[in-house]
Amino acid sequence: MTDRLSWGNGTLTVELEWSADSAPRIAAVTAGGVRLEMPAGLPLVDVLTVCHGHSLANDRLVHTVIGHESRYVAHEDRTTDAGRELRIRLHHAGTGLAIELLLQLPDGLAVLRSSVTVANRGDSDLVLRSIPSLALYLGGDASSSIRDWDVHHALSDWLGEGRWITEPLNGVRFPRLEQHLTNHNPRGEFSVISTGTWSTGKHLPVAAVGSARLGAAWAWQVEHNGAWRWEIGEDTASGYVALSGPTDTDHQWTQTLHPGDAFETVPVALALAPDFTAAIAQLTAYRRRARRPHPDNAAMPVVFNDYMNTLNGDPTTEKLLPLIDAAAAVGAEIFCIDAGWYDDSGDWWDTVGEWLPSTTRFPGGLVEVIDRIRSAGMVPGLWLEPEVIGVNSPMAERLPAAAFLQRGGKRVVEHHRYHLDLRHPAARAHLDEVVDRLVRDYSVGFFKLDYNINPGPGTDRDADSVGAGLLAHNRAHLEWLEGVLDRHPDLVLENCGSGGMRADYAMLSRLQMQSTSDQQDFLKYPPIAAAAPASILPEQAASWAYPQPEMTEEEAAFCLATGLLGRYYVSGHLGRMDEPRLALVAEAVTVAKSLRGELAVSAPFWPLGVPTWEAPWTALGLAVDGGALLTVWNRDPSAGAVELDLRRFAGADLTVTTIFPRSLPEWSTHWDAENGRLRVAGPADEAGARVLRLQAAGPSSGGQLATAAHSATRTPWR
Repeated sequence: MTDRLSWGNGTLTVELEWSADSAPRIAAVTAGGVRLEMPAGLPLVDVLTVCHGHSLANDRLVHTVIGHESRYVAHEDRTTDAGRELRIRLHHAGTGLAIELLLQLPDGLAVLRSSVTVANRGDSDLVLRSIPSLALYLGGDASSSIRDWDVHHALSDWLGEGRWITEPLNGVRFPRLEQHLTNHNPRGEFSVISTGTWSTGKHLPVAAVGSARLGAAWAWQVEHNGAWRWEIGEDTASGYVALSGPTDTDHQWTQTLHPGDAFETVPVALALAPDFTAAIAQLTAYRRRARRPHPDNAAMPVVFNDYMNTLNGDPTTEKLLPLIDAAAAVGAEIFCIDAGWYDDSGDWWDTVGEWLPSTTRFPGGLVEVIDRIRSAGMVPGLWLEPEVIGVNSPMAERLPAAAFLQRGGKRVVEHHRYHLDLRHPAARAHLDEVVDRLVRDYSVGFFKLDYNINPGPGTDRDADSVGAGLLAHNRAHLEWLEGVLDRHPDLVLENCGSGGMRADYAMLSRLQMQSTSDQQDFLKYPPIAAAAPASILPEQAASWAYPQPEMTEEEAAFCLATGLLGRYYVSGHLGRMDEPRLALVAEAVTVAKSLRGELAVSAPFWPLGVPTWEAPWTALGLAVDGGALLTVWNRDPSAGAVELDLRRFAGADLTVTTIFPRSLPEWSTHWDAENGRLRVAGPADEAGARVLRLQAAGPSSGGQLATAAHSATRTPWR
């Protein structure tokens, strides 16, 4: 006899099925008019151990012996302040493994959050090799196959973050293999993997698949600040997606469970919607719900930072005082002194770690500069790279060797730095002392937390494996951050990892803002800034606005426009600017402040598709109540006019207003209401950018995405 459970929150419904002779599975998922039926064949949970491998030899996350042999025990459904939780308990008789799958549904959202806990209830050790946090068929109808779907995923790199690609899941990725003739599933998969601690250094843990024929899209994120893997594969029955933290195959991760031990996987989240943009809107709403509560989430003060294309890590009292005055004059609310404030030598890379103010850079003491920031009405901020200790730092000898990541009894060295192991109490005590001292002695209210090395697969000190040591360190790092904010609840923390090398949602759910890049060429920045809201909340995504005195007014406006549909983050030699350029900066800051409330309830969309690196035109839209905010960049004036796909407003009267820059000539726009196309043309002789407000009236308001995003402002999902 087959048992079936239908469970949901009124927005998304998951149907589960099991029997005495078969492992539980997801049988169907429904959301927003989309219903996807799932065939039999993929167990609800998979567990790979050294002694219990796959049911057919392969390197996949799924179809493990334990997964297929596990049986339903019980389930518990409960309502919380934030939504619904379903705990499904399974048992594997051969090992005594107790398995619990936790599914969570935030109220009002078509987003499923998942994690797995396994406990050894047997009498022998079990060595884990992989456990996906969630795996399910893509689903469809009776004629569906993986070739119905396209995959949307992103490559990333220093200075080139979030370069999205759309590929069909056919041909090269999944050729027709006629696997039904073998009566066995294929062995391959399309896997995307991140190693070490730069969780977004090569690929993003956010991706999606979409099917135009089925009118459905899945979008997902792995919420981990270390190693992860997601994969798409094809069975004889259907295509599937599986999401995971570290594995043995990819990350040298094994975890020994002695009798009585338990292990919990990293959390993942999956959204279902009619198309890619709507699925990202659901994840956007979920991200807002999942954030740690903090005053900055709504306040979003404008930050001036002295680094990018300005002081470049060489601050002094003489250089800073004019910048402080100029930043205050244009309306900045936080002033962050970036790298170098602790350095007496001029060559500080391999000596960091003590975090004491320089005496040569600040003859009157750092406090003189801090006092100037405060007297100008701004909150003082400092750059900090807490997790590293330079090989020539005094702290390298003061801290015990066990406080550092190690391999084979030796400290791991990368780019002339050691890496702290935050499992160790001495490492955490040192960082707590640094943060507490700087907050106490200098009234620091903002830290830019940078992270410029990747120590590799992990540490073998006091760990079952290198990957297990790294996972425990990753989790200790998150605990340390939580502790800092518990002690200093108003402290604002920026997450920076050589720009956007660690922009995962484990970090973003705890920290207040995220650097999107270190890209110094203002013409290269638009595709980074425009793509960022696919994986980062718009109000967290800090894209540099670094105008310079030598720029034309159009170039300065281009720089300033780049960050306006995100957390506003300003740099540049403001003290050297003439009045027209300084007025542009002040205008942009004023606009940024006026948009804060709307950004915090907006949802992103892309009228030219998710940006490509070389395209002459780039566009980012944020759906808001009654219309949209839209930034349009033209990097090649010879490309001519562009037509933006705004079918969400088709049939409506659309008013287009320039909100920045108001002091420069308006661009030409023409609205084709019947086809939902907006034609935009800039000047023919110079690159430029404009930020527009679209106000819709009539039969189509285009506000569904904004409504979904706004619905997430209820009880925080934690």
